[in-house]
Amino acid sequence: MHSCRVYWEDTDAGGVVYHASYIRFLERARSEWLRSLGVAQGELREREDVLFAVCGMQVDFLAPARLDDVLSVSVLVTRARLASMVFAQQVCCGERVLVEATVRAACLTASTFRSRPLPAWLLQTIHSLDKA
Repeated sequence: MHSCRVYWEDTDAGGVVYHASYIRFLERARSEWLRSLGVAQGELREREDVLFAVCGMQVDFLAPARLDDVLSVSVLVTRARLASMVFAQQVCCGERVLVEATVRAACLTASTFRSRPLPAWLLQTIHSLDKA
């Protein structure tokens, strides 16, 4: 679970979080999730020439967040295939679900932007999370 606070830069003229800001919150949570597995995205790129690109997203905006709200953003891998992952994510304020998203990310070779298999250790780690 990743936490973030809503700042002025995240809001629109109506005083609520601008819809595109939620995309940043979701991305940061996925980055922190990867870091919790023991590797930062920069490390993964340098060490294994790997990066992830969002190739599909379904976002449902259920309720607004406002300035100074503290949000929690969850990350759950619902499918890990050879060269892609699907995440189910929620943005919540307290117990209230504000946003639900399904995000599909492709694994790419960083130097060529071509599809490639997920590193074996990462795929094994993800599958071991399912069993925990």
